[in-house]
Amino acid sequence: MQSLTRLLRPNSIAVMGDDAWCASTIEHCHAGGFAGKIWPVHPTCEEIAGCATFADVASLPGVPDAAVVAGDPANMLEQIALLAASGAGGAVCVASGCEGAATAEAGALHDQLLSTAGDMPVFGPCGAGVINFLDGAVLGAELPEGSPCEAGVAIVSQNARVARILTLHRRSLPLAYMVVSAPSVSPGIAESAAAVLEDARVTAVGLHIETLGDLPAFEALAARARALGKPIVALKTGASAAASVWGRDVGAEAVLARLGIARLTDVPSFVETLKLLHVAGRLPSHKIASSDAVDGGSGLLRDMAGQRGLEIVAFDPQVSTALGTCGDLADKTQAFSALLETDVALTVLGMDDLCVPPGGGVVCEITLSALKCARRSVESNGRLAVVAVLPELMPEPVAAELMAAGIVPFVGVHAALNACQAAALVDPDPAAPLLLPTIEHTAEGDSVLLTAVEAKAELAAYGLRTPLCRPASSSGAARAVAADIGFPVVLKGAGIAHKTGVGAVAVNLTEGLAVREAADRMPATRFLVEEMVCGGVVELLIEVVRDPTHGFVLTLAAGGTLAELTQDSVSLLLPVSDAMIDASLSRLRIAPVLDGYRGAPRADRPAILRAVQAVEAYVRAEADGLERLEINPLLCTPTDAVAVDALIRRRLP
Repeated sequence: MQSLTRLLRPNSIAVMGDDAWCASTIEHCHAGGFAGKIWPVHPTCEEIAGCATFADVASLPGVPDAAVVAGDPANMLEQIALLAASGAGGAVCVASGCEGAATAEAGALHDQLLSTAGDMPVFGPCGAGVINFLDGAVLGAELPEGSPCEAGVAIVSQNARVARILTLHRRSLPLAYMVVSAPSVSPGIAESAAAVLEDARVTAVGLHIETLGDLPAFEALAARARALGKPIVALKTGASAAASVWGRDVGAEAVLARLGIARLTDVPSFVETLKLLHVAGRLPSHKIASSDAVDGGSGLLRDMAGQRGLEIVAFDPQVSTALGTCGDLADKTQAFSALLETDVALTVLGMDDLCVPPGGGVVCEITLSALKCARRSVESNGRLAVVAVLPELMPEPVAAELMAAGIVPFVGVHAALNACQAAALVDPDPAAPLLLPTIEHTAEGDSVLLTAVEAKAELAAYGLRTPLCRPASSSGAARAVAADIGFPVVLKGAGIAHKTGVGAVAVNLTEGLAVREAADRMPATRFLVEEMVCGGVVELLIEVVRDPTHGFVLTLAAGGTLAELTQDSVSLLLPVSDAMIDASLSRLRIAPVLDGYRGAPRADRPAILRAVQAVEAYVRAEADGLERLEINPLLCTPTDAVAVDALIRRRLP
């Protein structure tokens, strides 16, 4: 596909459709301040919205950089063929009667458009739209009032309705671009984001993602964003179709974390994060200075910040008192300047600090002027924000004035703290390319579940440490096998799922008679006798799930019988490095136990790393057939990490 640059930043636009639709598109471009050429194509009208018309593409006075094509599918395909043959830069298509739904008909038409366009980029035919607010190019969308700006953030969305909501915000976020690219179409969301990222006037990029799609394209996007020093954040909705232990969309979470893209889960936090990134860029730390006025001295802000890993540093009480009164401009400027020179990533003032009387909603002009003067007086690292608890306490004119002065006007404490957490995300070191399935598994395909003995034997061949294990066909045979292995041992009923729940497991058996008696009590006729691994510090769970959307998802979690109840887990995407594994283990709530809680022995971290490496080696070798792999528990001792039980499900060839 050609570059999207001409389409997104056109000097000339061809408009095709009925006269009313053409007129609306032209008027939106004029309202946005588009200074390029607009060429309406219409077979009968001589003039539309003040622009002379042309009978067809062949009669245009030049090759258009962008085209907006509306109408019935047959005519649309004809026009796209003519535009592609002329060398046009791209097109946005809006099919008649298409409301943006992902129907089979819409998908078929999209495929036809791509085939007809060749290497010319085409958006559409349903729900697509491109708005370049910087240059006023409005393609297949409506321009909100008061939207043009000189620099701002770009938003790329996979949902036209969400995009429309975001363009109608009243939170003083300057938008540079809004691009709608539906899931599973081309150009995709990653390609569109990469294109707008190259515009020097774009300060940050926000992605609204329903389905990630082309993961290598996202890897390339993240790498380019790092090179340009421009942050990307995502509003991710929807869950992965892949099954996991707890049914969450861990695959998407793992992709975004791997790429250094902060994930937000609600629209207000998404908008507030983009405002912060536009004004201040990434935050260099999690340290935030704040006045008590932000939360009325209740400690709520500090509590909420701690849940997000943010550190709140309170102002001096005398400074907090002085901020809420109107006084001498020079004195207040000096006080604000002193605040901004503290060693924090961001200084946050409550909206009450700008109001007289406090909470009255009347902005104190002297305080506001002092705030702006202080912001100008310090060096560029003097990041400053003002937060209003409720939207009505942040008048839009005040928010716009603050943004223009390089001060972030936050709306809502919850969203403000989410924004700080997202902006403080540290870019990870570039990781190896994702391990992606090369063969697609169909829903009706047959699979087989290996026995625990088979699963552990296969994993042991790749270096996983497993207990010595032998089968026994009777209780008497189990006694003899136990004596041969050496005590203590574990006895398990063979061929039984969820053994603990039905009494099919007995542990720490120290002599032969105990083994025989335990076997006689079990609801089984065949048994497994295993080496008893002693000295366990903690139990872990290792799971790998084949996710057709995101690759192979590796989950590290607190293991044992309470794994699902505790839901203490971290998910990654293969391949992983030792550093990634180690950092993930440290994020678990049971990390203090791994490290020797209150003087207890420490788990052998290198042994745990070797266990995960062995699992990855197996997944690489068996990637085409593997569906799911689970080790629970991985018993971690001060000197070892042993896979006590394992499960492998794979597709039959």
